[in-house]
Amino acid sequence: MDEPYKKEGRVYLIGAGPGDPKLLTLRGQECIQEADVIIYDYLANDQLLDFAKPGAEIIYAGKRRGNRAISQDQINDLMVHRARKGLVVVRLKGGDPFIFGRGGEEAVALADAGVAFEVVPGVTSACGVPAYAGIPLTHRDYSALVILTTGHEDPSKPHSDIPWENISPGRGTLLFFMGITNLKGVVANLIKHGRDPKTPVAIICWGTRPEQETVVGLLENIVDKIQERHLALPGMIVVGEVVRLREKLNWFETRPLFGRRILVTRPEKQASDFSAELLRYGAEPVEFPTIRVVPPEDWTNLDMAISKIGSYDWIIFTSINGVRFFKDRLWVAGKDVRALNGAKVCAIGPRTADAVRQLGIVPDLIPKIYQAEG
Repeated sequence: MDEPYKKEGRVYLIGAGPGDPKLLTLRGQECIQEADVIIYDYLANDQLLDFAKPGAEIIYAGKRRGNRAISQDQINDLMVHRARKGLVVVRLKGGDPFIFGRGGEEAVALADAGVAFEVVPGVTSACGVPAYAGIPLTHRDYSALVILTTGHEDPSKPHSDIPWENISPGRGTLLFFMGITNLKGVVANLIKHGRDPKTPVAIICWGTRPEQETVVGLLENIVDKIQERHLALPGMIVVGEVVRLREKLNWFETRPLFGRRILVTRPEKQASDFSAELLRYGAEPVEFPTIRVVPPEDWTNLDMAISKIGSYDWIIFTSINGVRFFKDRLWVAGKDVRALNGAKVCAIGPRTADAVRQLGIVPDLIPKIYQAEG
């Protein structure tokens, strides 16, 4: 007798990108949608959890200012245990899992345990965050060299692994992950080992998110500037002449609604398009539906109006919901758009006009001003 099929578990080590949820890769989204278990970090945008299927187990494993929800060993054990039960596990990490994300350590733990895994690269913060701050890491006129390193080494190590004497001199771009808390030491080492104190520096906090904040200075004064601003972690340090280009290339923080959080109270099914428009202008939309559209208890008035539809000169639609209910009752009456019998149609607002067009009707009038007072 054949043994019952046992589903093989696996782990996806996914880079969630630097913060903006739209920077998640298509492969990353596919894996999240497939997952039975999702273990996510502090720097992974929790909006990505919206892709999870119903019933998926969600486990927070973040670390903030030295306080970790669960230890690294516990994370490794969780992944191995759930995968051995035949489950699909997603390990969701900020940026790219193999660039200062401890993804390499987790992959080794999975390999040692004989657990199948796949690495899904993410948009690393190394390029995503400076790009959103208007800072290219390379430029033919400024820098042909980029060095990525950490500004926060393992405190248990007896000596630093950063070769300050090699990376400090010259004109290349230096990028430090997680370096704000040790900014004073980073600056001191760079100047001590040959970097010009007049070198431009940018500190970028919460890069690619609506709360992104960037401070620009020079090596000789950036510590004082940061102390004045009290920036929130996490942050990244960019050192080099390319920082000067931010003055021309700062596209993200100059959008008209940047830094504003806007409450969207529209019904849930009608909020997404408006929220997307707010995002395009730099705002952070917070969807909080306070309106619920329900059919009336009595359709008599609308049904009577539809029974006389051919006698009207104008039919005015003021909302998408009005179009939807009109279509439904028109069908109930056994009629279609031919019953309008030449009546002109007015649609209040472009979204309402789109809904009217979906009925096969081209609006005769769409007012340019469509506010309640008008």
